[in-house]
Parts: sequence; structure tokens; C-alpha cells
Amino acid sequence: MDELLAALADPARWRLVALLAERPRSVGVLAQLAEARQPQTTKHLQTLERAGVVSSQRTGQRRVYALRPGPLRDLAAALGRLADTADQAGGPGETYDRYGLSLQAERLAAAEPGWADGRSFRFLRSLPGQPDLVWRHLTEAALLARWWAPDDLRVAELVFEARPGGRVVLEYRDAEDADGSDPVAGRAEGVVDDVRPGERLAYRLSPLLPDGGLAFTAHVDLGLRPTGTGTGTGTGTDLDVHWRIADSTVDSADFIAGIEIGFRQSLDKLAATLAPAAHGADDESGTPPTEPTPTGKRVQP
Repeated sequence: MDELLAALADPARWRLVALLAERPRSVGVLAQLAEARQPQTTKHLQTLERAGVVSSQRTGQRRVYALRPGPLRDLAAALGRLADTADQAGGPGETYDRYGLSLQAERLAAAEPGWADGRSFRFLRSLPGQPDLVWRHLTEAALLARWWAPDDLRVAELVFEARPGGRVVLEYRDAEDADGSDPVAGRAEGVVDDVRPGERLAYRLSPLLPDGGLAFTAHVDLGLRPTGTGTGTGTGTDLDVHWRIADSTVDSADFIAGIEIGFRQSLDKLAATLAPAAHGADDESGTPPTEPTPTGKRVQP
């Protein structure tokens, strides 16, 4: 396939392929139609023949070339599969396009400091597992690291001190950046405001700009209650999350554009992470190692 792609990449050879698609032709006629010298045309045809896309036979004093459609059909099928993968409904390509539209709109709106102040987002999610299990996944760094990142990112560093005044540090890297050589995708710092185990968690989190300044401050409030509260039939947890933006800078548009998409993906990962634990699996298996600190937990997978 590589040799075929290399052969077809040259415009002169592509012109010869197009001519041979119409009918087999001799070298001399191909050179005339392509308005090229015959020795150059011969070299191009030999390259195409080595790649398997044309064949030739001598007829009297002439060498006649013909197109072999099989390799082109194989290439078309491979390209079609790539296009289908990129175009799958709800896939990464669609998410990329949605973020691009949001990014364009937010950048146009970010005309002056405070432009997004008061903007709010709300996320409602019914999760498997009782509130105490969900609470652990919201406050224990080793469990947080499993889900607190959008699909294409991973948690590279995490500090979450689940107490009022506790410190929050969250750093993202690309999910496929195994050796850490790619630039940091994002870093945020904040502080915990309220902790009511199994019921409410509130914190402030500020993404950092490249110069170290704060892009904006997100006031995040998470409420938990057993699913079916009041009916006595609940086996899960209803999670109600409120985001409120404050202190927005002009340069915060890129971050704010991704809040809704990114946090929804994170909640999807949280639900998937909780499912086996809610059914009795060992929720600590595969957990990245933690290192206790004097004031909380720190994870650096």
C-alpha cells in the first residue's frame, strides 16, 4: 500500500493513470497525450508497474500499458474505511467539530474581562452505586484520577484535599502521550469550600493560562442523593452538578468552550467506572498508586 500511495502521489503519474483508465495505450501515445518526453513517461510507467497498478506487454515494436483496477479498488476501500471511522456518529471527529463551533463563538464573545461572569452549566446524572461509593469517587484522588478527564486526555497530576480549605491541583496530558514529551494539555488549581460526606461537595477551580495567570474561576457545586429518594426503592445516586463562571479573562474562551463537552465525557467515564464497583467488584483494582501527604492525597500516574 505504501508503494502504491507513493506512486500515485506524483501528478504526472496520476495523469497517466487517468489516461489508462480510459483504455490501454502505448508509451509513445501516452507521452503525447501527457505532453511529456517519452523517456520520462517510460520511467513513470515503470514506477506504476512496480507498484502493481499497471501492467504492460510488448506488441510488435510497441509496449502497451493497461490499468489494473484491483489495487485502486483496494485503496478506495481502505480510504473509505478511514473516512467511515472519522465520520462515525458521536465519535471523536464529531466532538472535535462541535468544540470548534463552540470555540469560535466563545472567542467572538470574549471582548473584555468579565465577559463570561455568571455563565452557568448544569449536569444531572443518575449513577450506579450508593452515595457513599459515589462520594469516594468524587473525593479520593486515586479514584478521581480514573474519570476526571475528557476522553482524549488523562490525569497526569492530581491533588484533592477533601476538607474545607483543602487544595485542588489537576493537570491533564494527552491520553496517548506516554512519555510526557507533549506539552501539558491543561492545568488547574483551586480550593475546597464545603464537604458534607455523601451529600454535598463544593470547590473552586481555576484553569491556568500559559503565563501562569488564572483564566477564570469555576464555582462547582455537586449534590448527591439516593436515587428514588422518598420511594424507598433507590439503589443508585442522583448527582446534580452546578458550574458557575466568575473572574473570566479575555483569554479564557478556549477553556470555557470545552466545559460542557469535556465534563459530560468525564461523567460518562464516572458512570462506567462505578458500574463494576456498584455490582460488588473490587473498586480498588487497577488503581494508580497513591502517596499520602500531610493534608490529602496526591496521584501522579
